[in-house]
Amino acid sequence: MRESDIPLTAVSTPSGMLWEWLVMPQGLTNAPATFNRMISHVLRPLRAFAPSYFDDIFVHSRAEDGLSAVDVHLRHLRKVFEKMRENKLYANLKKCVFCAPEIPVLGCYVSKSGVRADPEKISSICSWPTPKNQTELHQWLLRSD
Repeated sequence: MRESDIPLTAVSTPSGMLWEWLVMPQGLTNAPATFNRMISHVLRPLRAFAPSYFDDIFVHSRAEDGLSAVDVHLRHLRKVFEKMRENKLYANLKKCVFCAPEIPVLGCYVSKSGVRADPEKISSICSWPTPKNQTELHQWLLRSD
């Protein structure tokens, strides 16, 4: 939350004291959109290698200028961490995945080869019987909805 916006969040408590939010409370309906906009703005200079989706930042790298992909990736991570530090943003290390060849994103797996569905999510569909006629195909499509 911007320092200048803190006084705008003030509420009076029953004891007569004034209470101000220092961070955006998660109960506000526009909190996710506001946070997403802020992250997008902060990372805008790095969007070529660090796109974001709400509170997820995806840093991807490839070898360039005689450097290995890992060396380039470490440089990209350093730039992202510097931007986060400048803007007082923190990461939960338990939720971070570094230097991985493939990462889970929104129910899929993303790698340098592209995007593939999570096998656990499609296993039940793969076990359905193959439709043999138009009626079975119609039933199959209705079931997949």
